[in-house]
This record gives sequence, structure tokens and C-alpha cells, in this order.
Amino acid sequence: MDRKDLLFYDAYEAFYAMARTSAAFSAFCRDAFGEDLSQDGFSSLAQVDMILPYIPDGEDVHILDVGCGSGKLLGYLRRRTGAHIHGFDYSSQAIETAREMFPGADLREGIIGETDYPAGTFDVVISMDSVYFAKDMTAFVSQVKKWLRPRGVFFVGYQEGDVMPRTKDISTAVLTEALERSGMSFEVTDITAQTYDLLRRKRQAAIKHREAFEAEGRAEWYDLLMLQTDCAESTLEQFRRDMARYIYVARKD
Repeated sequence: MDRKDLLFYDAYEAFYAMARTSAAFSAFCRDAFGEDLSQDGFSSLAQVDMILPYIPDGEDVHILDVGCGSGKLLGYLRRRTGAHIHGFDYSSQAIETAREMFPGADLREGIIGETDYPAGTFDVVISMDSVYFAKDMTAFVSQVKKWLRPRGVFFVGYQEGDVMPRTKDISTAVLTEALERSGMSFEVTDITAQTYDLLRRKRQAAIKHREAFEAEGRAEWYDLLMLQTDCAESTLEQFRRDMARYIYVARKD
């Protein structure tokens, strides 16, 4: 498959090229999210820290980040836990940066549905806003289940109302249906209100760093951040009608 035909490919190539060198974007991330993990979305440090309790102790612990970007999230988790890190992303810009930052780690260019690992490789598989790129959600969830060790965890940040359609509630979400078909047990936490607050903070951080973006000749990224956060200018009630965000924790029994 030609990666250029995939969802947002060109946009992500441009994004990771910018994030690699922009001091303005790094400062924005620290103010908006709590740490610069080169976030292009909703993964605040508080959300990332929700992963930590599911990473076992020990020397032979392996975690995979699906859509790992520049690998900064994996690097943060390795600092906190000592786990071995693995990741793949379709962006060559992202993986080039990741390999430079984390030499020796297993970081690959790859596409969801085409990238594979041996059965029983990982204790935790993470997907923060990347499951949307799966052409077949049920097939992808089954693949993740294969990759996991017994009692391994699949941790997912999942948004509705943009790439994925807004459904009635958690029970009707596309990912819920895929997990049910896979036979994995799972729990879901609704973090829509927290996401609304995060978007408002993200907007204020963008405004704070506007001049820095402009000084770098990157005013278009400031404009994009403002566009991404327009929805937070509505009330929380309206935001909930249009958007939803969930954290899924699924286990391989």
C-alpha cells in the first residue's frame, strides 16, 4: 500500500518535520499537555500517566505503541518504568526522529494491518488516537490480542466526533463492538469533560505562544491549533453532543 494514500499522511509528515525543530511547539506542548511528547491531539500527561499502573514490574517487560510518532511517549514510559519499548508509525519523518532519540529501540515504519509481531510479545499495547487508521477495526483488535501476553493490556485513547462518527454512547462505539467480537474483557472511562478542559487549555497555550510561532515563520501552525480548538469555544453540553472521548483498558484473558 502506498502510504501517501493513507489518512492524513502528508499532514503528519509536515507535522513531525515541524515538531522536530520548533522550540515554539515544544513550549506549547509543555503548557498545553504538561510535557512535550510531540502531541498532535489530546494526550495530556494525565492521560499518559493512566497507562503506568498497567505496566508490570520486572526486567522483561515489553510495551508497543501503535502509531508511536516520534517515540517521545515511549521514552517517557521507559523513564518511568524501565520497560523495553517498541513502536511503529507510517510517518518516515516521525520514525527518523524516534530512532535518533532512542537508538537501539525497536522502532519501525509500518502501517496498521500490515505490520506484524510474533504472538505473545508484549505486556502492554498502546494506541493513543491511532486505531482510526485501521481499515478493519475487528481484524486489528484480533491482531493486538495475538501480540499480547496472557493478561496483557490493550490501552486505547479513542475519540468520536471527528475521524470516527459520534455514536449514541459507549456501547455503540465502533471500538466497543470490535472488542466484544474479539472476546477481550474491557473497561471504559469517559473523559469527555477532561478533554473539553484540555482543549481550552490548549487554545490558551497557542495564544500564549503565537508570537513565538510567528518568529519561527510557522504562523500556519498557530492557525491550525486555533482551528483544532474552536470546538472548545462552545459550552460543555454542546461539546458533549458533538464529541466524546474514552479510555479503553482491554485485557487478554
